[in-house]
Amino acid sequence: MEISREKPAEIEIRSASVFYGKERILENFNLSIIEQKVGFIGRNGSGKTTLLRILAGLQELTSGEVLIDGTEVAKHRNKAIRKVGIIFQNPDHQIIFPTVGEELRFGLTQLGLNRNEADLKVIECLNQYDKADWFERAVSTLSQGQKHLVCLLAVLLMKPRVLLLDEPFTGIDIPTQLKLEYFLNSLKQTIIHVSHVPETFQRYQRLIWIEEGIIQADGPPKSVIKEYRDAMKNFDEKKI
Repeated sequence: MEISREKPAEIEIRSASVFYGKERILENFNLSIIEQKVGFIGRNGSGKTTLLRILAGLQELTSGEVLIDGTEVAKHRNKAIRKVGIIFQNPDHQIIFPTVGEELRFGLTQLGLNRNEADLKVIECLNQYDKADWFERAVSTLSQGQKHLVCLLAVLLMKPRVLLLDEPFTGIDIPTQLKLEYFLNSLKQTIIHVSHVPETFQRYQRLIWIEEGIIQADGPPKSVIKEYRDAMKNFDEKKI
């Protein structure tokens, strides 16, 4: 199920702007990504989730364009679903079917597989991750961490080039988080990960800090984390 390739996906955000009425979320935002594991950090409302949504082609741009391996994701949805997959912060906002098998099957049928073909791939996937008994299992019986895993497997079955993660560890316990982190670290996909927790990105190749839709720092995680922490400390002291 993993993707074998010589290099990570090439991502280009060119002069991207997103406005809600007169409210600016992003304006003339430019960014190139060629690394396999890139993190985005920033406070709530900084534009992180909007950034992921434009990468997935789910958020309409006021202006500009977003390309993954040359495909403009907002305009070519059929190609985009093969290029990029997104895991939302709350799995209950992503899962739409009552059983695990139905949830995992859906994306494959969107790619053109018939039900039998899709089910065979779903069963193979569940066997691979020692979850063979999950096919008929009701989603409502799963823990939060297990639901996150279902969302992740549903996306991975579609073999995207890029995996987008929006605060995927919110609301789960530390042991489950560690297991999911280990699983994610084994993947070959390009991973773009949004979080407000600096420690998440210590092993990533690149970390980008944004505030109010503007890049404040961009570079090795160690240096960006320090800069971010110093700024947040000064911010808190000013509030006091």
